[in-house]
Amino acid sequence: MLDLINCILEEGRDNDDLGAILEKFSERLVARGIPVCRTSLNMPTIDPEAGVLSFQWSREKGVERSTFAPEVVGGTQFRRSPIGYLIERNLGAQRWKLEDQEAVKRFPLFQELRALGITEYALQLVRFSKGRTGLQGAALAIATDRPGGFGDAEIEETARILPALSLVAYRIGLLHVATETLGAYLGPQSAARVLQGRIRRGDSQVISAALLLADLRGFTALVDRYPGTEVVGWLNQHLECIGDAVAERDGEVLKFLGDGILAVFAAAPSGAERACIKAVRAAIDARSRNAALNARRAALGGPTLDLSIALHFGDVLYGNIGTARRLDFTVVGPAVNELSRMEALGKALGRGLLLSESIAHRCDQPVLSIGPHELRGVAGSREMYVVAV
Repeated sequence: MLDLINCILEEGRDNDDLGAILEKFSERLVARGIPVCRTSLNMPTIDPEAGVLSFQWSREKGVERSTFAPEVVGGTQFRRSPIGYLIERNLGAQRWKLEDQEAVKRFPLFQELRALGITEYALQLVRFSKGRTGLQGAALAIATDRPGGFGDAEIEETARILPALSLVAYRIGLLHVATETLGAYLGPQSAARVLQGRIRRGDSQVISAALLLADLRGFTALVDRYPGTEVVGWLNQHLECIGDAVAERDGEVLKFLGDGILAVFAAAPSGAERACIKAVRAAIDARSRNAALNARRAALGGPTLDLSIALHFGDVLYGNIGTARRLDFTVVGPAVNELSRMEALGKALGRGLLLSESIAHRCDQPVLSIGPHELRGVAGSREMYVVAV
């Protein structure tokens, strides 16, 4: 038994793939003569898109990974599951003999398992940090198709291994939380830098990048006319149009500026021209998606928001800025200031998409000059461009 526990702990120290660890755990149980044919490990997480991480191993298919959306957790389907049953009754473990037809009727899952020949399903919960994080615990289930199910000694042996497996799950779960949560709030590239320890104020570097600044016209008036919850819902839909277009072209949203977005397309490693091409394509796509959203909402009698975007290319300082205890990962520099002034100019000119000379000459779209323009607070004039339709 100790050798199996040590193997799990060593795997958990060196491997961040919880599915692979569950697979080895399951195969080792079989090698020890415990007749498992299916195992599963479910763990809640803190992720805007995944409420639960789920790993399932079977003798036929090996390990499979899946997630459950946050809205599913706590819903009817969850409450009608064995895990929901144990949590609701504050139970730590339960066994169900599925050769008993009354037991099979308890949960929809059992009907599926019984059809596969499963004779017993055993579930155990392990709680983690007593409410300090959203990682409340892990649920390990084992199932067998041996007639008569598991023996008591086999269940006891598995239960003795579970603390080691749950400790590994907790460690990997915390890493997932750190990675996904930071990614959601900072963007994946900035999050990776923070996780690598670049968290000191002033820790920054100069990068060349295509910059995108988007703003939704008419949002302030919308706030004054409609309930806040409706406005936030609409705003999220518009921001998603922009953010998805940026992410799909390897850009990173650095900031949500109320009703706007600041995004960056780093020139390294693909080069300045490639970064500019991606930024311009993202801007065109974002405006197209926003127009389609407006059309759908207008058809239902709802309000619309026009999208204004400015694009510029230049060197920026990318890194930590703020107070000693409250930092922001962002970009600053003259190029960012010019971009902000360009966005205001675009609004004044009634242009939905405005390009600086530095990005217009590097993109793969036909462009037209609209002449030199002065930017408030910027010395001299700048040639401005629009995409030729």
